[in-house]
Parts: sequence; structure tokens; C-alpha cells
Amino acid sequence: MGQRIALISAVHEELAEILQLMPDEQQVALGGRTYWQGHLQGHEVVAVLSGIGKVAAATTTALLIERFAPQQVIFTGVAGGLMSGVEVGDIVVGSALVQHDLDATPLFARHEVPGYGRSRFQPDLALTQVLHAAAKDAVTWLPKLLNPEVLRAMGLHSPSVHQGEIATGDRFVATEADSAALRAALPEALAVDMESAAVAQVCHDCGLPFAVVRTISDRADSQAHVDFRLFLHEVARHYSARIVRKALNLL
Repeated sequence: MGQRIALISAVHEELAEILQLMPDEQQVALGGRTYWQGHLQGHEVVAVLSGIGKVAAATTTALLIERFAPQQVIFTGVAGGLMSGVEVGDIVVGSALVQHDLDATPLFARHEVPGYGRSRFQPDLALTQVLHAAAKDAVTWLPKLLNPEVLRAMGLHSPSVHQGEIATGDRFVATEADSAALRAALPEALAVDMESAAVAQVCHDCGLPFAVVRTISDRADSQAHVDFRLFLHEVARHYSARIVRKALNLL
């Protein structure tokens, strides 16, 4: 028998692609969110849109866990690349999640979550390994299906999979100065997003295995807003659907 798995998507395009794989989904409205229950690859699945930002993502995750009691949580989305070599079209699988805008100094060290004695939350190792394998499959498969003109227009190279730290904050990072400041403060961070660390903290509080995978949509600089919707439609949504389907096959 399969597990009950929660699939949280950061953007609508990704969620819509996943829902197409769930022909028997049923909607449940809760706390201003819509949750879809169904089956996928032999597992019970609950899928939901996280909302943008840490508060929205935390609320969504807490309600999801309380109402639907999943056994594992998988979070997909897009992110800006921070570290050199993490390029548009690459995939980052999180191995540590940190809030880059959390600063309670001098009471606590910068980035430390008050009351936890830590600044980073680690995802479940086994689930992370599954997502890494699924991401490796996706980067091999997807470029063969994309229109070559789209690949050239978006400047996509042969994509790679990275595993490492993801920084989260309530700000869309879209200037070279901001991304440089993040690299200086968090030199191990591969990518930056607006939700992952919040989801990680809620799952930690509930003792629930989770893992995070992010497609790099931009380099967190002045070009971050350029063709963002095109990237979601042409690249990110396909990555997410492929990764989710492959990961559930491996679980």
C-alpha cells in the first residue's frame, strides 16, 4: 500500500501540471486554501498551492498537516541562483534551509531561529535522495522535449542538478547588490526563494519528513523578472511534474 504524501507547489503553473496527473482529485477548502485529494503513482496525494512568502507557506503547511495527516511532504518551486555555477534551468535539491532575513541580534546569532538553537533545518535524507534521483532523471529528459527556439531564447544550457543550502526570505531578490549581499552573508547558499525554510520549520515542529526541490528560474539579479512567466510555462512546470512522478515511483 502506498503512503499519504503532501505535494506543495510554490506557483500555480506547477500545481496545475501535477493536478493533470491526478484524474480523481477532489477539492477541500480550508483556511482560504484549496487542497486537492487524489491518487498518483499508487500513493494517496494531497496537493496544494503554498502561497507566496513565509507566512503563507507556513499557514498552508500547518493546515495541511493538521487536516490531512500526510506521512511525507514534498515541496517544489522555482528559485534564484546564488552560487556561481547554479544557472537558469538547473535544479537545486535542498540539504539545508535557512531564513536569510531572520535577524534577532544581539539576542541571538544572525539567522538563528529564536527558541530552536539553530539557524538551519535539514530535510529527510532518504526523501532528499529520492528527489535528487528524480531531478537527475528530469534534466536528462526535459531538454529533449523543449523547443530548441525556447532553449535559445531563454539561454538555457545543458542543465545540472545541485544539492545544498537554500536561503529563504520575504523578498524577491532582483538586483546584483542584493544577491551579492546574500552570497557574502550565506556563502554556502546555492539558491534563494520565498517559502522553503518556512515549510521546513513547520515540518520540523510536527516531526514530519520533508524535502525541497527548486528549479532555477533566474540568477537573482536585475534580469530576474525577464520572461519569468515564460520560464514557468515552458520549463518549470514540466520539471515539477516529471520530478514528482518519478519520485513517487521511487517511494
